[in-house]
Amino acid sequence: MHIHILGICGTFMGGVAQLAVDSGHKVTGCDANVYPPMSDQLRSAGIELIEDFGTDQLALAPDMYVIGNAVSRGNPLLEAIIDKGLAYVSGPQWLAEHVLQGRWVLGVAGTHGKTTTASMLAWILEDAGMKPGFLIGGVPLNFSVSARLGETPFFVIEADEYDTAFCDKRSKFIHYRPRTVVLNNLEFDHADIFSDLAAIETQFHHLVRTLPQSGLIVSNAAEATLERVLARGCWTPVERFNDPAGYRVTGDDARGELALHGPEGRIGRTVWRLSGEHNRANACAALLAARHVGVSLAHGLDALSRFVNVKRRMEVCGDVRGVTVYDDFAHHPTAIATTVAGLRRKVGSARILAVLEPRSNTMKLGTMKSQLPESLREVDLAFCYAGNLGWDAREALAPMGERAIVEDDLARLVDQIVIAAQAGDHILVMSNGGFGGIHGKLLAALSE
Repeated sequence: MHIHILGICGTFMGGVAQLAVDSGHKVTGCDANVYPPMSDQLRSAGIELIEDFGTDQLALAPDMYVIGNAVSRGNPLLEAIIDKGLAYVSGPQWLAEHVLQGRWVLGVAGTHGKTTTASMLAWILEDAGMKPGFLIGGVPLNFSVSARLGETPFFVIEADEYDTAFCDKRSKFIHYRPRTVVLNNLEFDHADIFSDLAAIETQFHHLVRTLPQSGLIVSNAAEATLERVLARGCWTPVERFNDPAGYRVTGDDARGELALHGPEGRIGRTVWRLSGEHNRANACAALLAARHVGVSLAHGLDALSRFVNVKRRMEVCGDVRGVTVYDDFAHHPTAIATTVAGLRRKVGSARILAVLEPRSNTMKLGTMKSQLPESLREVDLAFCYAGNLGWDAREALAPMGERAIVEDDLARLVDQIVIAAQAGDHILVMSNGGFGGIHGKLLAALSE
């Protein structure tokens, strides 16, 4: 089958493309914004990438058009496909029908931590010799690709609550029919498609309704939102983590220690590379999910000692003149606060310069702008790129006083950061996009 993917460079659709190629299909695709690491991964897979959405692509005459959820009505290629009555399907539906059918799917859902937790889970299964397939919204450094078919029935997938496509407004995860599911956390996000928190809780309950009685829900006991979801009706066994009387993980960031506790006391410990309470919670969820498919908690703990992390999750881009530049995907106020807190515990009293691009649809709408000053409370200086925002970033960050610097021009923003930077500083760049290649620009400017 020849499929042509619209919106192929998104992390999810790029993963679908990789799986389709590995399944023996011919794959081409198009997108308006092509940037690494996904563009590099697709080209290395031999996939032809076409810039933009021109109607001349109809000449490719694929058997099926697969439509990403970033593609909306009014897109010229999509309109031509609909007008001509050509065959099309959403990415999640194509994946469900051609890859996931008949497999033991392990889904990782939640507002935060999906990518890291799914990467940990896939690695634990890999380390146990189970050779799972996976589709993850990032590139796990233990694997170097975001998606693969695997060699066994087990398939780990990042189960996103964002909508499926222009023609299907259900959450993506409704299509996946997992047998094992992690519910990491749940708070308001995606203000462009959800009216309030209750609307997201309803989608999560739709996911719960798809789970078999022989399955398992691994749920965060500390999240009242998830408890409300489960209280609506649950037909699947539930195992909770972050439970003071049950399964939980403690640790020491300075020593890189991770300890797992259960209802009967401490189960074991290991040494690992990650830090922060959020990553310890992610680890606990991954360990319990892996146990459901046969990996002992002891083996899982040992595997985590060899877990590296995911690209763009506190990834060090370089160190110039004693200034370290990091790249992180954080773009929701809670994720920003969590990421900053993790770095603060790692670097102690050293200065942290946060560089933020409010790029997600929710952040562009300004729905959570009032939460930004508090999310940046632990940084010494905050730099915000305000280009293309529909709200006043200067006003939103005014409570931070002189600690916040806002620029509408990327080059001026880089100049301001470089002027402020001192030896020993840690520059934390946070965006869910390419951010104009700011990481390389900062390193180059610092070296001068």
